[in-house]
Amino acid sequence: MVIAALLALMVAPLVADTSHCEAAARFLRNERHMVVEVEVDTIDDWRTQKRVPGCRITAAGGTEIGVGREAVRFYELLRAAKWVRTPEPRDSPNEGSLRFRWEQADCLFNINAEALLGTDAEQRVNDTLRVPSGQTRYQIFVMCMPAMPAAPR
Repeated sequence: MVIAALLALMVAPLVADTSHCEAAARFLRNERHMVVEVEVDTIDDWRTQKRVPGCRITAAGGTEIGVGREAVRFYELLRAAKWVRTPEPRDSPNEGSLRFRWEQADCLFNINAEALLGTDAEQRVNDTLRVPSGQTRYQIFVMCMPAMPAAPR
């Protein structure tokens, strides 16, 4: 029994919280006027080959310029708000998703034309959002974790 307790302490689960998502959630709510839900998560970090504590944001919004142009505008507005790309040159998988840094958080932003995750959070934000006439619904999924340096090459 003592050995089991010691082993449990050695492999204690990661404590995830939503603090790394606060700035991104605030930007999505206040600047982009999206419906946002934040949840705790753990993220498989390819740089360290470890699971790290983090959080995820599921958001839905409407755009009058189409999803492709909205994605370009979104990243321009994110940069204008002083978010910066992470120092890791490999943090842009096919440029469809981009990782940005705000203070001590690295957040990977994914913009989609439709609901793709099939999660309860995605269903809730889509049920809550009322898209005005003339706009198209779009989704943003964000995963945030503690800021990390670039991986050695």
